[in-house]
Parts: sequence; C-alpha cells; structure tokens
Amino acid sequence: MTQSEHQVTFKRVMLKISGEALMGDQGYGLHPPTVERIAREVLSVHEMGVEICMVIGGGNIFRGLQGSAQGMERTTADYMGMLATVMNALAMQSALEGLGIHTRVISAITMNEVAEPYIRRRAVRHLEKKRVCIFAAGTGNPYFTTDTAATLRANEMSCEAIFKGTKVDGVYDKDPARHDDAVRYDTVSYDDVLAKRLGVMDASAIALARDNNLPIIVFSLDEPGGFRGILAGEGTYTRVQG
Repeated sequence: MTQSEHQVTFKRVMLKISGEALMGDQGYGLHPPTVERIAREVLSVHEMGVEICMVIGGGNIFRGLQGSAQGMERTTADYMGMLATVMNALAMQSALEGLGIHTRVISAITMNEVAEPYIRRRAVRHLEKKRVCIFAAGTGNPYFTTDTAATLRANEMSCEAIFKGTKVDGVYDKDPARHDDAVRYDTVSYDDVLAKRLGVMDASAIALARDNNLPIIVFSLDEPGGFRGILAGEGTYTRVQG
C-alpha cells in the first residue's frame, strides 16, 4: 500500500502511551529528553496531515491500583492516578508546543486553570484545526483505566485506529522478554486477545474497541520513526481487529 493510500486510510488517530514511556531510564517521574523524543515522533505524523488525539497513562507518577493494593481506598487512589495523567499531559503539551504544534489538554476532571473541560464538539473542532488534543484524567471515573479512556475518546472523536505505543513491536503469544521462542502476531482478533489474555489493553477497552470495530495497532514506541513508518505503510506491528 502506498503512503498516500495510508494517509487516506488514517485521517485521525488516537495515540495511547503509558506514563512509564515518559520515564526514560529513570525509575520514576518525567525525563524531559524522552518526552521531547516522543513529541518529535508525534510531530512527524502531524506533518503528514494526520489529526492526532493522545491519551497518556499516569503510572510513572502514581498508579491507582498500586495505591489501593497498599490499603488506600480505591476511588481515592484512582482519582490520584487521574491527576498524575494531567501532569503528564501538560509535560507533553509543553514539548509539542516547543516544536510548534498547537496543542490542547482536555481534562475529564474540571480544572480550568490548567486544562479545558471535555466538550466533545469543541474537541472535534480542535482536531479539524489540526491541533493535537491530549485527553487527560482518564474517563473522569474511578475503576476505568486510561486504556479504556483512550478507546472511549477514540470512538467519540471518530478516530480510525488506536495506536498503542509499547516497548515491543507488537503482540506476542507470550512475553518476548522471557521467552526466546515467542511469536509475534501480524493480526489478531479482539476475541483472541481476550480469550488468551494477551495483555494488549484491559478487557473493557478491548470490548469497547470490538463493539465499535475500532482497530488497535500495537507498535514499539522505542523504534525511531515507528509511528510515522506505520502510517507510511512500513514497519513492524500487530493489528488487533475483528
């Protein structure tokens, strides 16, 4: 498939990355050079004319499940995790605007001083004006992960695919870090991901993508040019579809 055909295929996409992706080699927090490197990957796709939504996890700062496992009340822990995603979104906004891309942080929890509230029609308008929209604070509800938030927002924004940036170049039948004989899937069905517990995203996110026939493209965020390459019809990845 040619590059131009791929650009037609994906006019608007959701990029979902973990908070840990922003840590670099550190064990915690934000590593500004790593944030900038990811921002440059987004810039390269933005320059192709693709409209970009983003959702970034909060696990580099605070993970709700971990907090609740240590005795914290689950709802409170999840809200703290949502606030962590806002910090990551602001860091990414700063990096993207430093590269000349107009960016909006849109929060599911109202905090007018630092981010816009989520209003669907306004967010769509930002995308039409070629602004990057970073959706922060998850869905605004506890018990839902940022994977589910990314799938929800991708559907609401009429994205044509979710790009899930990870540390490996696709979905494997077992952990490639532990098993040398792990095999990568080129394509895999939503139902297989759920039945085999392949760990692409949590079950509610996969089910929401399946019910709306939204493909998930799993690729390595550590591969320079990987995000742009897939849109240009190159690169290694797994496509999760019906």
